[in-house]
Amino acid sequence: MTAPVIRALAARYYTDPSVYEAERERLLARTWQFAGHASQLANPGDYFAFEISGESLFCIKGRDGVVRTFYNVCQHRAHQLLSGAGSVRVLVCPYHAWTYELTGELRAGPNLAAVEGFERAMVCLTEVRTEVFANFIFVNLDDDARPMDEWFPGVRDEFMEWVPDWERLQPLEWVEVQERCNWKISVENYSECYHCARNHHTFTSGVVKPQTYDIRPQGYCLRHTTECAGIDMLTYEIDTTRPHAEEYSSWFLWPMFSFQVYPGNVLNTYHWRALDPQNVVAWRGWYTVDGGDSETIRRLAAQDRATTVEEDILLVESVQRGLKSRGYVPGPLVIDPERGLRSEHSIQIMQQWVRNALDD
Repeated sequence: MTAPVIRALAARYYTDPSVYEAERERLLARTWQFAGHASQLANPGDYFAFEISGESLFCIKGRDGVVRTFYNVCQHRAHQLLSGAGSVRVLVCPYHAWTYELTGELRAGPNLAAVEGFERAMVCLTEVRTEVFANFIFVNLDDDARPMDEWFPGVRDEFMEWVPDWERLQPLEWVEVQERCNWKISVENYSECYHCARNHHTFTSGVVKPQTYDIRPQGYCLRHTTECAGIDMLTYEIDTTRPHAEEYSSWFLWPMFSFQVYPGNVLNTYHWRALDPQNVVAWRGWYTVDGGDSETIRRLAAQDRATTVEEDILLVESVQRGLKSRGYVPGPLVIDPERGLRSEHSIQIMQQWVRNALDD
């Protein structure tokens, strides 16, 4: 019996504002999302604010060394507490000067003694689930979410093996790229290489060896692996004595983050933030030991921006325009049992994750 054809998601999943609103509540607010890097919180009181699924949040380091995340809202009259990044001794609301400890407990407020029966212990900032995963900070708005090691089994240990300097790495640069497309178009494009041979010559000839490319699910992770192109084909020098130096690996953590390790154990990351149904911002991060300047990494980052990144922007924005056409009928996904470069099995997996979140 012939297996049924597996078709791509209908266009409404990428264009309908009501689908996007459902995603914010049922998918983005219930998954692990990247917040920042631990090096941004070097000292007690250091903080940075950010947004996830329409919620303003901030991460802050306590005097006990613990990184915590809170909803960015005073419990008195709902004024936002912080913006941008900086360092504070205590958290002071700009509206009425209610003051909170770095752990979220209320410390003081003007004339609170006049409130009969009031006790400071009654008020505390609302905390958000937070994990520091190999020095990368992730949050989950779902208090009952399973730990990241259960969502992404084996990834932490593999990452540390492929990136032996992970404890000392800091961001050298984060490049922000706005794409005029639905966030799922961008992460789907990232998560298959069916389009690579035609569209990414530099990547497929100077970084990876296409015939060895493979993508496998690992919990809610899509693991990309490949041998790299011949050492003489690389556009930068690498130390071949280090483990995995001649390999490329990527761990895409559903739904909006990826670690990539280029040949030479060079770490870069992608993280996405959806702005609305038809716009997403993608940050491309590059890392060096202690954040030190590196001509090699800057040159590699510039090459990446000029080739793969720019090439992908053209692709994903064209797809978004095409999905608005009344002439579009979702075509069959190319599912090769052997997986490899010319297969869309990873897209089948991701699109099922979307259906599971929205259609149950």
